[in-house]
Amino acid sequence: MLTRPPAARPVPAPPASGPPAPRRQVAVPAWRHVDLSLVLATAAISALGVLMVYSTTRFGLATAGGNPQSEMKKQLIYAVLGAAAFVGTALFDYRRYLAWAPALYVGSLLMLLATFVIGRRTLGATSWIQVGSFQFEPSEVVKVTLVLSLAALLASRKGEVTGRLLLVVLGLAMVPFLLIFKQNALGSAMVLAVVLVGMLLMAGTRGRHMVALALVAAIGIGGVVQLGVLKQYQKDRLTTFLTAPSGLGQGTVSTSNPYAATIQYNLDQSKTAIADGGIYGKGLFNGLLTNLSYVPNQSTDFIFTSVAEQFGFVGSALLLALFVLVIWRTWRAAVRSRDLAGTLICTGVLSMLTFQVFENIGMTMGIMPVAGITLPFMSYGGSSMVVDWVAVGLVVNVGMRRSS
Repeated sequence: MLTRPPAARPVPAPPASGPPAPRRQVAVPAWRHVDLSLVLATAAISALGVLMVYSTTRFGLATAGGNPQSEMKKQLIYAVLGAAAFVGTALFDYRRYLAWAPALYVGSLLMLLATFVIGRRTLGATSWIQVGSFQFEPSEVVKVTLVLSLAALLASRKGEVTGRLLLVVLGLAMVPFLLIFKQNALGSAMVLAVVLVGMLLMAGTRGRHMVALALVAAIGIGGVVQLGVLKQYQKDRLTTFLTAPSGLGQGTVSTSNPYAATIQYNLDQSKTAIADGGIYGKGLFNGLLTNLSYVPNQSTDFIFTSVAEQFGFVGSALLLALFVLVIWRTWRAAVRSRDLAGTLICTGVLSMLTFQVFENIGMTMGIMPVAGITLPFMSYGGSSMVVDWVAVGLVVNVGMRRSS
């Protein structure tokens, strides 16, 4: 009987020489890279801002027969809208916004031009547009659109800032700067200037170009002062803190200029409220100057004084620590970005937030000009709250896509 021989077993092939095949990388969802430290710090500052708006407005509203919670509720709505805008900003890849930058820039300029036709005048500045019961400030929107526009332009040249490109960049920044300056919103114009300088430095602008730019700026400032372009109250805002008495609670200085006297009174009350807080503060809702509204504009420009009086040095230090955390995480996102455009976006936001925090808090202490700059995420107002959240959304957006 014939039998079939057993089938030969296959001989395994020898291992291939050379390095092993690379492992296939698994894509990580972008949301896994969300900077929770940055988001939580921003949310904590916003929540404290809502509380401080309530503490600074409740007594005055109740005295006038109104709802003591009305301003607080509005600020809470602004914070929620800002958080929603943050989510929407982080949802799409930031490179899409760079493609939309020209349209966003032109749109923001049109809004600035509209303020000269239908704008409302508030605290000396014609920078608000009223739409029904809602009003917004186009100069706040321009901060973000300028950051995106400069980032798109500078990144497209791969960091080579030639003299011709520098002139184009200056032109892009000067148009909104002059329009905002014409609105008498000097503080917002100063923010744009700081953003411009910060982004030019990060883009690798040559030292001699920056020196030339500084000389031109110095000559321009001197000319503006000498030619009387600045109005007297604007000069007073920029210089009164230099001539203010060093003591606290000095009251109105002896001067023939009533506006300068008003600014001096604001500074006196602000410094008194900060000093009155001491180490641990008077406690929530227990600040005398806050309850009696002694500090003018305390829910907006001078809101830091309410923190200092009610929570003292300790509470103020904790608030500053939160701001430092926001600034540090923004810088971290800038240096870890996958491309120059992302780095420039984060640098623009970093310049904007850092300058506003330093200027606003320094103003309340009498060491910086009273320029009318809000404290990010703290001061009462919807435009600044939403725009600041959008700016943080851009930073988180860059960080989320650093490995994509």
